[in-house]
Amino acid sequence: MELIQEQTIACPYCGEDIQILLDCSVPEQEYIEDCQVCCRPIIITLSLSDEQITALNVRCEDD
Repeated sequence: MELIQEQTIACPYCGEDIQILLDCSVPEQEYIEDCQVCCRPIIITLSLSDEQITALNVRCEDD
């Protein structure tokens, strides 16, 4: 498995599909990345198990 993976997500604010890079070297993480279209902060939560993505959640800062 690649340590950095590209993933397409839908922005929870504007709904546009955007590309993000996921750091798969850390099994549990949460971080904020701004939408490339509307510039609003997206909270990204990532979980991995046995080098596989088990959960990828994106949400608004207000959720």
